[in-house]
Amino acid sequence: MNIGLIAHDGKKKLMQNCCVAYRSILAKNEIYATGTTGRLVEEATGLPVHLLLAGHVGGEQQMGAMIEQNQIDLVLFFRDPDTAKSNEPDITKVIRLCDIHNVPLATNIATAEVLLKSLERGDLQWREMYK
Repeated sequence: MNIGLIAHDGKKKLMQNCCVAYRSILAKNEIYATGTTGRLVEEATGLPVHLLLAGHVGGEQQMGAMIEQNQIDLVLFFRDPDTAKSNEPDITKVIRLCDIHNVPLATNIATAEVLLKSLERGDLQWREMYK
């Protein structure tokens, strides 16, 4: 499965910690991430990550395009809801596209853990029907 990772600046450390904790699950899948988040995850886990542009310069748009083309099966998008973002339309679009294309989306660590454990159990294999 293809997993998309995006994390706002205030949530990047949380994303790193999440990926370290669930490294064994992530290692069995392909990881795509916006630039800085991806580099940080690579450094923390040693896992290969397909790097997109940094989120604020088009990475979130690239992730959205991959979702539209059915190339992403699961998204972990650790948002910082307390800080205004200049690229808010791109953020909203990623969330909207996940809803439209039935892509499981976690915007916080609690939901991310549930989705990653479901992925490990094989509960997300229904995504294969879309391919």
